[in-house]
Amino acid sequence: MQQSKPSIRDGPVFIIDDEPAVLDALRLMLGTFGYACRTYLSAEEFLAAVPPGTLGCVIADVRLPGMSGLDLQRALTQRGHTLPVIFITAHGDIRMAVAAVKAGAVDFLEKPIDDALLVDSLRKALLREDVERTARGRANELAVRLQRLTLREKEVMSLVIEGFSNAAIGDRLGISPRTVEHYRASVMEKMQARNLSDLVRTSMLIDLKREPGEDRPAGSGTTADADSSRGR
Repeated sequence: MQQSKPSIRDGPVFIIDDEPAVLDALRLMLGTFGYACRTYLSAEEFLAAVPPGTLGCVIADVRLPGMSGLDLQRALTQRGHTLPVIFITAHGDIRMAVAAVKAGAVDFLEKPIDDALLVDSLRKALLREDVERTARGRANELAVRLQRLTLREKEVMSLVIEGFSNAAIGDRLGISPRTVEHYRASVMEKMQARNLSDLVRTSMLIDLKREPGEDRPAGSGTTADADSSRGR
């Protein structure tokens, strides 16, 4: 494996091809654009060296010895990798390109590679990866906050987002509007939502439609909820 000097750009770029000359050419070319590159002769070598959660982008030949590029793409998904993939090939076809793109590939380029097209695809791939990484981080953060809610608070939050008034929520849940207001205030505090708009945006990133009791936070049993609701 060869590695270029560290880059100021997001990366690194993982290049997988069974032809050493192709690896060297792409590494040198991308290096002139400021990308740090790591090269591998097979998909298996790459998977053994790069753990899930690694940032960057994959540029891989579709036709590799052993595990193919499309098999690699499936393996990345199965192992929890979120790296964007750009495919290159000297023997591609329309069916293969469509399958790759449907599976999430950023691009499918034919050899000999047009440097400008590859750099443009790489820029788009890293931008997409950065945006998706930020979104995943935000969703994970909100999911952690959600786990702090009791089952009753989740029910109230779901109904608030659907637009029900405190009185209507109380009727549905069999508690008083005053108790609903108590739960609602607790939800806003735990979810760190400044207003209803914040809460609605939160609902677009996390799934509130879970089975009752799923991933229930410790110490938030029905007894605590029942005790609180007795104050209605």
